[in-house]
Amino acid sequence: MLQALMRCCAGLDVHRRMLVCTIIREGPDGTLSKQTREYPTFGKDLISMACWLHDEEVELAVMESTGIYWKAVYRALEQQGVEAHVVNARHVKNVPGRKTDVQDSEWLAELARCGLLRPSFVPPGDFRELRILSRYRKKLTGYLTGEKNRLHKVLDDAGIRLGCVLSDIDGVSGRDMVEALIAGERSPDEIAELARGQLRKKNEELLLALDGQITDRHRFVLKEILAHIRYLNQEIRAIDCEISLAMKPYEEEWRLVQTIPGLDEISAAMLLIETGVDMSRFGSKERLSSWAGMCPGNSESAGKRKSGRMRKGNPCVRSILCEAANCARKTNSQFKGFYKGLVIRRGHKRAIMAVGHRMLEIVYLLLTRKEPYRDPEIDYDALVVKRNAPRWIQALAKYGYLKALREKTSN
Repeated sequence: MLQALMRCCAGLDVHRRMLVCTIIREGPDGTLSKQTREYPTFGKDLISMACWLHDEEVELAVMESTGIYWKAVYRALEQQGVEAHVVNARHVKNVPGRKTDVQDSEWLAELARCGLLRPSFVPPGDFRELRILSRYRKKLTGYLTGEKNRLHKVLDDAGIRLGCVLSDIDGVSGRDMVEALIAGERSPDEIAELARGQLRKKNEELLLALDGQITDRHRFVLKEILAHIRYLNQEIRAIDCEISLAMKPYEEEWRLVQTIPGLDEISAAMLLIETGVDMSRFGSKERLSSWAGMCPGNSESAGKRKSGRMRKGNPCVRSILCEAANCARKTNSQFKGFYKGLVIRRGHKRAIMAVGHRMLEIVYLLLTRKEPYRDPEIDYDALVVKRNAPRWIQALAKYGYLKALREKTSN
């Protein structure tokens, strides 16, 4: 029989409309008593439930991470000072054939008493609120990508092949050309003259790409898509401003993460919003990588390794790191050589995941040591000399040291 580590624990089976709460208490003589109550999930009922647990001196309340329904319950318990753990539903398996809400809550309480549950990472309240912003931004970015793809399809349907010539159809040149096509008042030669920068060298290709048959219905749809793209860009900029203001209390950690190649202000902020700034919550960089789902799986039996497939983790952290890794592999940093060494043997996707894994481990070390990133492939002393040498030479010449140095050298 397992030995209990706590005398009084509660298990909560949370649903959208109601929750079942069971308290298991061990008496002085070793006997167990159970109390079970059902509560609606409205605000005042959650406060009543949290007050009941507080009055009963519950040492620990445990619930499964069921969608987003656990968040309001966790907040109510947090406000009443009741320690709460959110656990992975895959780690909590009841006896087959015995499945009711009451039995689920009892099973959670029993496992909690025996210390058999590992709590999931729950960020502080401020970061939980910021996740609403960052994840909404991620959703809007997906909508924006979909609208750009739709813009390509409508142009291709009209025989306009701008996507084959322009690297970014939503850039300045591409937007001007699409607006000119919608207006329908210019010839292909005049529209091609709207190209800027290096794109002007592709004048012949642009003329071929603009040779299509665009109709009034094409123009109507293109106009609506462009308007939606402008709206989405405006919304994303507004969210970016809000995120930047919200990161002011964590500016030190925010700046440290930005020193890693591939992570700009917004991506660094979104990464910190997901992981938090206190790396002691994870304990080690290996646990952080495992939580994020950025490290290979570990499945071994009878001395044979069965699978190294990536485990499920935080999808937001994974997408941020993969985007950052794609940028970092194009810089003159250690990530470029690391990517090139892996992509030949493992392919692009696995190489990007490996680069993202290394970046996440570096984030852990930077936030733990409170030190900026220093790339082993970069000579920082040489960069400082290159940046400041003209100013130093001017100062030497101004005060006469440069002339004296030349005379001494000539002698």
